[in-house]
This record gives sequence, C-alpha cells and structure tokens, in this order.
Amino acid sequence: MMDVEIRFTDLSKGKGLFVKRAFKKGDVIFEEVPLVCCQFSWNATCKYRACDHCLKPLETAEENARRLTGIIDLDLPYPECCTTKKDTITCCEKCGIEYCSSECLVLADSQYHKILCLGTRDRNGCHPLELLNDAWKNIHFPPETNSIMLIVRLLCRIIQSPDPEVAINQTLQFCHRTINEDAELAHKLLGDNFTDQILNLLSLLKQALPYEIIHQFLTEDGFKSLLALIGTNGQGVGTSAISQWVSNTSKLPLTDAERDSLDKFIDKLYDGMYEKSGNFLNNEGVALFKLQSAANHSCSPNAEATYPHNNFKLSLIALRDISEGEEVFISYLDECSLERSRHSRRKELMENYLFSCNCEKCIAQSDQPDITSEEEDGSSMSE
Repeated sequence: MMDVEIRFTDLSKGKGLFVKRAFKKGDVIFEEVPLVCCQFSWNATCKYRACDHCLKPLETAEENARRLTGIIDLDLPYPECCTTKKDTITCCEKCGIEYCSSECLVLADSQYHKILCLGTRDRNGCHPLELLNDAWKNIHFPPETNSIMLIVRLLCRIIQSPDPEVAINQTLQFCHRTINEDAELAHKLLGDNFTDQILNLLSLLKQALPYEIIHQFLTEDGFKSLLALIGTNGQGVGTSAISQWVSNTSKLPLTDAERDSLDKFIDKLYDGMYEKSGNFLNNEGVALFKLQSAANHSCSPNAEATYPHNNFKLSLIALRDISEGEEVFISYLDECSLERSRHSRRKELMENYLFSCNCEKCIAQSDQPDITSEEEDGSSMSE
C-alpha cells in the first residue's frame, strides 16, 4: 500500500502529491519504476552501454574506467565491488539491442519493443525511426536534457497495450495545458533555432508509427502536446558502473594505509576521467514517472529523486522531516539554479514550466530586486 496519494489542490497548480504518514529526514517516501524510459540519443551513440530498458550499466567498472580515461590497460583494484553481471546480459535476437537480463528483454518486448524492433521490418535504406533519431540528434547536442525517443516509446506502449484506451488516458493525465501553452513549451524544448523542425519531426514520426489508434497524437497540436509533456514531466536518469564501484569500496574493511592509497587512486582516476571525458561520465537518459511527476516544485524542496539501484527505479527521499498529510515538494531546478536570486529562479521556471513560483523561499525573498543574478553581479562589478 502506497504511503502517498495524488490530490487536487485549491491552488492554480491543480494537483499535488501528499504523504499519508509522517517521514523522517532520509526516509524513502516511495520507489517507482517509470511508464517509459530511454537513453539519450548521443549518450548511446558515444558507446555508453546501458540496458535498453532499465538503463543499468552493461560495462564492468573496469571497462567503464578504461573507456572514460582512454587508458586501455588500466587495472581497477577490488573487482568484487563491481555490480555489473556480464553473464546475465542478453539481446534481442532480431535486432541486437542489448538488455541487462532476460527479464528486461521480456518487459521491453511486451511493452513497446515489438513495434520498435527494426529486425522485424523490411528496410530500404534508413528506417524512419533512425531518421527521426538522427533529426533529433542534429538539434540536440550534449549536454542532453530529453529525447524524442521517449515519445516514440510512449506511443508504442499505447499501440502494444492490451487496452489502448487505458494507456491513452494514462498519457493524457500528463497533458493538461492549452494548445497555445503546449506550442510555447514545444518551441522552448526545441530551441529558437529549431522550431521549424516540428513538422519534419512529426512527418518522420508518422512514417515510423503509422497506427490509427494514436492518430490524436499525430496531429500538429497533438505532437506539440507530447513535446510539452516530455519537456515538463521528463525526469533525468543517470547510472554508472564506476560510481557504484566507488560506493562499494567505501564499505570495505580496510586499514588506514589501504584506505589512504585507495582514496588517492580514486582521486587520480576521476581526474583522468574528467580530463578525457569531461562531465559526461554516466549512462544518461530520461523517464516518465506517474507519482514523481505529480509532485509540485519548491525552491526549498522537502524531497529529492535518487537512483540507488543503479537503474531506472526512482527512490524519492525525504530531505527533512515531513508530517502526515503534508505536501511533497521537489525541485524542478538544479542545485546551481536554486542558489540564484528569486527573480532568476522564477524567470527560469516561467520559461520552462509556465508558472510563477510562490513557494516559501520565494515569498520570504519577495523584497529582493527583480533582476537576475547575472544582472546583479554585473551591477556590483560596475560600482
């Protein structure tokens, strides 16, 4: 039985997520697997090997470290701390897509992969799905924040569902804005330079998924609503074989000298990875969660999403004590943005989510000037 519930509120935000019992700081409020998830397109292209269903790493920690540092003979100590199980990795016999286990293969096949499997189709040249993915990649270079393939999987989930109407209604629960708002968010997701690509992306999507059951989503307005959906509800997912190894080595019963040696090795390892690969160290993707997406924003959140299982399973953790009946708030902004001025935060939220934040932190800072952090820094420097 879930300890949270979605309720409609009397505020303009519509609905929110509320706890049905009290939670202490650090407690897991709930865990949830997504309706759909997919790896970012460039992340996959750059050989960040992950399960195509749950995003669990398919490299060992040592393989991961070698690729990210470019040191092909690097040896990682304490290999028993690696959690990747190479003997369970399998793939679709028809198209070769890889999965961490037969369970993920079966789940993917039953939910969306029967439609997406290119190995079952007669092909002349590039398939529309590949053209769609390439078109998306050409307008979304790293750092990636979303993927058109999340929409593809969401639609395939409807097509393959034993009850498509239920799947459609589940999708529509995420779509609650006006046509003009959807268009504004769709344009924001694509960026000013690429808004003219909407019809091209839609055309390729229609060619890839020519199914009458999803016709309402294959109109221009329907497609914009899906772009708005993933832009406002898509939750980032990150997994890493090397970070899991580091976490497990911290639990080893080592002597002080051994611990000091290991810490120095890890520091040098991360220096090498950053030098070779920059900040792009994880398998990264995006997912759509029913419960997590119902949580409203606060610039002083009482909960945050984590991925302790090193796959797409989300754990929502309490950042402070939460009383029974209290609303759960997460942050739609990253840590850096949360530290910016009230005006900067509200400007970013309005641009990306179309609402003006009135959380406790914003109300408490209402006497701040209506200028962005950059403008404030500039004025300070000029004085």
